[in-house]
Amino acid sequence: MRETENFNADWVFSEGFDTAATTTLRDGEKVRLPHTAVELPFNYFDETLYQRAFTYQKVFAYDPAFDGQRVSLVFDAAMADSVVWLNGIELITHKDGYTPFEVEIGPHLKDGDNLLTVKIDGSENPEIPPFGNVIDYLTFAGIYRDVWLKVTTPVAIENVKIETPDALAPQKSVHAVVHLIGEPTEGTLRATLFDAAGHSIAHAESAVSGSQASLDMSGLENIRLWDIDDPALYTLTVTLETEAGTDAFHSRFGFRTVSFAIDGFRLNGRPLKLRGLNRHQSWPHLGYAMGRRGQEKDADILKFDLACNVARTSHYPQSKYFLDRCDEIGLLVFEEIPGWQHIGGDGWKQESIANVRRMITRDWNHPSIIIWGVRINESPDDHDFYAETNRLARELDTTRQTGGVRCIEDSEMLEDVYTMNDFILGDEEMPGRNRGRMFTRDQKQVTRLSKTVPYMITEYCGHMYPTKRFDQEQRQHEHVTRHLQMMNAIAGDPTIAGGTGWCMFDYNTHQDFGSGDRICYHGVMDMYREPKLAAFAYASQGEPENGVVLQPVTFWARGERNIGGVLPLIVLTNCDYVEIRVGNSQPKRVEPDRATYPHLPHPPAILDRHDVSPEEFGEWGVRWFDGEIIGYVGGKAVKTMKLAANPLPTTLQVAPDATDLKAGEKDCVRVILRALDQCGNILSFFDDPVALSLEGPGRIVGPELASFKGGTAGLYIEAGDEPGTLTLSVRCRPFDDQTVTFTIS
Repeated sequence: MRETENFNADWVFSEGFDTAATTTLRDGEKVRLPHTAVELPFNYFDETLYQRAFTYQKVFAYDPAFDGQRVSLVFDAAMADSVVWLNGIELITHKDGYTPFEVEIGPHLKDGDNLLTVKIDGSENPEIPPFGNVIDYLTFAGIYRDVWLKVTTPVAIENVKIETPDALAPQKSVHAVVHLIGEPTEGTLRATLFDAAGHSIAHAESAVSGSQASLDMSGLENIRLWDIDDPALYTLTVTLETEAGTDAFHSRFGFRTVSFAIDGFRLNGRPLKLRGLNRHQSWPHLGYAMGRRGQEKDADILKFDLACNVARTSHYPQSKYFLDRCDEIGLLVFEEIPGWQHIGGDGWKQESIANVRRMITRDWNHPSIIIWGVRINESPDDHDFYAETNRLARELDTTRQTGGVRCIEDSEMLEDVYTMNDFILGDEEMPGRNRGRMFTRDQKQVTRLSKTVPYMITEYCGHMYPTKRFDQEQRQHEHVTRHLQMMNAIAGDPTIAGGTGWCMFDYNTHQDFGSGDRICYHGVMDMYREPKLAAFAYASQGEPENGVVLQPVTFWARGERNIGGVLPLIVLTNCDYVEIRVGNSQPKRVEPDRATYPHLPHPPAILDRHDVSPEEFGEWGVRWFDGEIIGYVGGKAVKTMKLAANPLPTTLQVAPDATDLKAGEKDCVRVILRALDQCGNILSFFDDPVALSLEGPGRIVGPELASFKGGTAGLYIEAGDEPGTLTLSVRCRPFDDQTVTFTIS
């Protein structure tokens, strides 16, 4: 029976590479995967530090259980140009940094100890997508995802493609195509369908005499559809029995249908406007090397904190842990191949076409994935290249449509869905423009087609108005407004399936982009996933029963804005209405602004000078008062926010995402520090240093002396290999010292 073992422990990492390493263990640092070759500072660094070769080695003993079996290693991903040797014999090269690769090692194993050597070259090789020109993100070198030791029978199941061809029928069916590896042989395939509770609900059997076979189950009743509000998952277990032995393969999936048409997107036949954000897979200091916890947390943030129903994996396939979590919580996914604007030569294109195959065959059973992105992000047209990526995608998966993200008009449409990065909002500010503000381009202006086609906006805002979480209030106000305007425009156009804004969080970038400090401040959150005010523009579109949102777009200060005051005051909320009180004045009831934002599920409430007199809110030179905002749902007050006229440092909040960690798993948890005033609000201009220390079997990722930025700071705590207790101590003037205890089991 198949055995799959985590192979992340006891690697030896060293800088550089020489051929002697293929037969000799080098001196180096003992590490556990996932691992980043260089832990970079938060900002202001030289990204070429990781653009070179590194060596990963591991010594492991031969196991008698390997006898007569197929033994292989599965690398979930390594960045970017990988070569694997075993006992001095080169076994495989893999030139993509985002898709998995498997190498059979059985024929090259020997009794006793075996030396595995992996060369990782982080150089930006122009023969490998996305390289060949500049790219607006970093590609951190390292074996940054898991590695697995897989032991199977010589003839084994390589992959299973699961389809649900009549998901909307009263009686449903499952069609599974089973791909085998090893010498073709005769045998029997048996499949069992399990529900989420582990109950067996159907069986099928089929003879096999080759490298591929199929299994079918029909007449299935009482099957729940996978949906964003009820992400019902099922598991198909396929067992292969041959003379060589027994092998088993398990895969989760869901019963659902997805389709893009000229009148929008449908999930299970129901119209659904897509609303979401783009996501990179990077973190401060760790680069790409974040384990399961952080991957899952990003999906949870998008779904539950930001009320998104879709995420785009810009601009490459992302962790299976992220996708698995999207399946579990009902977050839709637009997944695409690696690349950014540039198309290379013939070898480059062939590697990109191979990426299409690797992406789809890895992820074709995820119900969360609704479309395949088979075009290099924002690249020019290339008919033959993109005709082949589309052909291959449709051959591999007939259940999903293809999309191709571009930023140019009049682009040849070879995909099923015209997907467009529409940055027209803000374009009026560029020199030489003399027109008014536009939110979205007209579809036919973009496509130059005479007919309407399935259409989705895949990026907006972002670099058109980069905003730091600690920027001046008026910039925050405009940042919020632009995201609201785009969401409203997309929601109001039935020919647009939906949109994914640029982007979820700020990210490290090359010297050619960003704010000069190696950060693109394009996110609605910062790099530690701490929300900017614009994040609440998305969060407020969720329903109040899933969490009441009441967030004014203000730091509540007389002199923060030009000329002074806080008007117009945007309150991002999903309440029916709000009341705003200043000092001892009578509260003002403010309704959602449905005139400006008629298509949003929950428009903001906006208080402006038409609603109050100068005496009520005061003018420059007049005393500034405390404020209070109350949100009402169904006529009842459900949330209150108090605003201090004289905010003072009062509380140091230390907020970990969790305090239970696992030993021996490279388990890493985020901790956010917040400087709060007497009302519990963040002190938006608090930038003091903070001293961190940790006792126990673990470490702080990043510096032990950090600084608040706009009232918050972030760090990660990484568990070690031994169980025990970790104690994080935090010291910052003018607060009392704080400690948090973590349990490692």
